[in-house]
Amino acid sequence: MSHRLSRAIRIDQHGGPETMHMVQVVVGEPAAGEVRIRHHAVGLNFIDVYQRSGVYPMAMPLQLGMEGAGVIEAVGEGVTHLAAGDRAAYASQPPGSYCEVRVMPAKCVCKLPDSIDFETGAAMMLKGLTAQYLLKKTLPQGGLSAGDFVLFHAAAGGVGLIACQWAKALGLRLIGTAGSDAKCALALANGAQYAINYAADDFTARVKEITGGKGVKVVYDSVGKDTFDKSLDCLAPFGLMASFGNASGPVAPFAPGMLGPKGSLYLTRQTLFTHIATRESTQAMADDLFSVVGSGQVQIRIDQRYALEQVQQAHRDLEARKTTGCSVLTL
Repeated sequence: MSHRLSRAIRIDQHGGPETMHMVQVVVGEPAAGEVRIRHHAVGLNFIDVYQRSGVYPMAMPLQLGMEGAGVIEAVGEGVTHLAAGDRAAYASQPPGSYCEVRVMPAKCVCKLPDSIDFETGAAMMLKGLTAQYLLKKTLPQGGLSAGDFVLFHAAAGGVGLIACQWAKALGLRLIGTAGSDAKCALALANGAQYAINYAADDFTARVKEITGGKGVKVVYDSVGKDTFDKSLDCLAPFGLMASFGNASGPVAPFAPGMLGPKGSLYLTRQTLFTHIATRESTQAMADDLFSVVGSGQVQIRIDQRYALEQVQQAHRDLEARKTTGCSVLTL
């Protein structure tokens, strides 16, 4: 049995970016159902911040990171979809991608097409699979058709820019929101039909204006506390409020009865890891993502690159909403 040392980023308690520190960890052989992967790039996501800060409480010590791309070094018994030497990418539980080498479950690791480079692979998996399940599987009553209006908050972020492009490819009229005029321009450049600066404008009023008072069929919201209440007022009758994050903080408890007078609305709280719980569903979603990226319909924009040892600054930038598009750690 071979063992090797790997640099990794770990926390020993929940807290701010300063809790992250570099350690050396021993990496062994993959057991049944596992692979060992050497990363070339690692993706950064807001869920990393939630896990670091304690919004999502985690057992300690914790090696952070939910997605990455690299080369498979070894496979455990029963793994048939990957082999040593394969290029691969993933978004997966448990955390641990902030490192050079790791052993991890194989079921959510997918072969990376040769046409997609490692940085793109690392940047696109969690955010791209999220956009996939939102636009293809988290649908209002009757589904979505070309010409339908949807509202997407944080449209200039990593998930948002992918969703803007993908929605355009599907013929949807995406109304994006962002926190500055520059971010709104970015959303428009990536396929949003309309963009609203919610720091300057009442986005509910603008949505009603854009839709001729009818509202949208679905709101996709990763912002949470700051946008939730007004988002409900953007929905058409029988519309769907799809919450998938809480960058501004968790939504306060509310009485479900309020959904009735607002138009018999639907509400769902989604998480990627329910959708990628099986090898089959993960691969089907990844194939869809690889197809739209490979065709050029969706381009993965990487606007920030940090070395592994710069991870504290990367988290500060992410929390301050200084980033656009995707961010990666390079190795």
